[in-house]
Amino acid sequence: MKKYKNKIMARVFYVILLVSLIGCAEVNSERSKPNFVIIMADDLGYADLGCYGSETIKTPNIDRLAKEGIRFTDFHSNGTVCSPTRAALLTGKYQQRTGISGVVTAKSHRDVGLDLNETTFADMLKEAGYTTGMFGKWHVGYPEKYNPVYQGFDEYIGYVSGNVDYHAHIDQEGYEDWWHQNELQKEEGYSTDLITEHAVNFIKKHREEPFLLYIPHESPHGPFQGRNTPAFRKIGEVIPDKKRTSEETKVLLKEMIEVMDEGIGKVLQTLEELNLDENTFIVFCSDNGGARYGNNFPLRAGKASVYEGGHRVAGIFRWKGKIQPGESAETAMTMDILPTLAELTGVEAPLDLDGTSLKSLLLQNKSMKDRDLYWEFGNRMAMRRGQWKLVLAEDNKNPELYDLEADISEKNDLSDEFPEKTAAMKSSLLEWFDEVTKNVERKS
Repeated sequence: MKKYKNKIMARVFYVILLVSLIGCAEVNSERSKPNFVIIMADDLGYADLGCYGSETIKTPNIDRLAKEGIRFTDFHSNGTVCSPTRAALLTGKYQQRTGISGVVTAKSHRDVGLDLNETTFADMLKEAGYTTGMFGKWHVGYPEKYNPVYQGFDEYIGYVSGNVDYHAHIDQEGYEDWWHQNELQKEEGYSTDLITEHAVNFIKKHREEPFLLYIPHESPHGPFQGRNTPAFRKIGEVIPDKKRTSEETKVLLKEMIEVMDEGIGKVLQTLEELNLDENTFIVFCSDNGGARYGNNFPLRAGKASVYEGGHRVAGIFRWKGKIQPGESAETAMTMDILPTLAELTGVEAPLDLDGTSLKSLLLQNKSMKDRDLYWEFGNRMAMRRGQWKLVLAEDNKNPELYDLEADISEKNDLSDEFPEKTAAMKSSLLEWFDEVTKNVERKS
């Protein structure tokens, strides 16, 4: 009888041990999933960072990301302005398919937003067991029903408009615009610092579980305000920004970028202190090229243009121990980020993507397959086919053709020298536009 009881106890012990081991394996499996931190600057010029050539703006933390990861020299925002790029980032497809082709303005588009039927990268990773957080600029829907908490994000603090007063947190049309989840909530502080603070707290809070952290900064988008620049907007009033000289504005722009860089340094420091940095995949990019006071050298034009200065932007990817540091001249886009996250986690991505996973490029240095790429804003369009760039600067007329390998500044129009190539690319561009806008309600 005693031996029988001992056998029963032994079996119970082994069952408990087995269950414990399975539980530990599941926990370890969860912890082995990579964390993701996606940082997006706003209106950052191609040469507004030290690692992209700036000699005046000091960005040691972003420069460090570039040194420890891959720095793209041919990375592009999907849009040439704010909202379209964010729609493409969130969905992994051309923004035209979502109806967010232009700026979702505070004045004219307060009733529209990214369709809730779209699958965002937050939806995708949340379904895979990730805790998801977003702190900063949304800009793909003003109404509460389009709030990030309904689009895959467990936690959200930030603003939904194109920009807010950095201190008063009031948008261009005089509306209060600082949200905690789906409710307006006043909070004191400089927006860049608040975004950093909440991002750091999110990492600390969720250190024991896989997380996706999206940090879309306001900087260096106007209004141009530093930490000590007085607030000027008031609820219910439309007040223009203070007029400043170009030099005064450039001083503020420098401070705004450097404060953002400082905050990114705090995020990196937090990851290190919690021993998460080697299991965290980090992306840094901008939503479009620099505006009037941004530095896009050596590119032509800037924000809102389909020339390179409007959409060739900084693109940095770091995953310590996984991504070999270096530089890449491969051509990549904002919409490639979602499929990259999907492949890195083994998650099934939506079927209707336009983006391409960068996993093999980033982890194995494999070249990407050739593909045509497209841009459209207003009555202007452009496309890439290898080294060739076609520009339809206005109403599909007067096509321009540039060889970007020889002429990154787009100074020499070769359309007369290569009429057949020009005609073929123009035909492809117009066919693409018809396809991505077919049966789509344009919201912006």
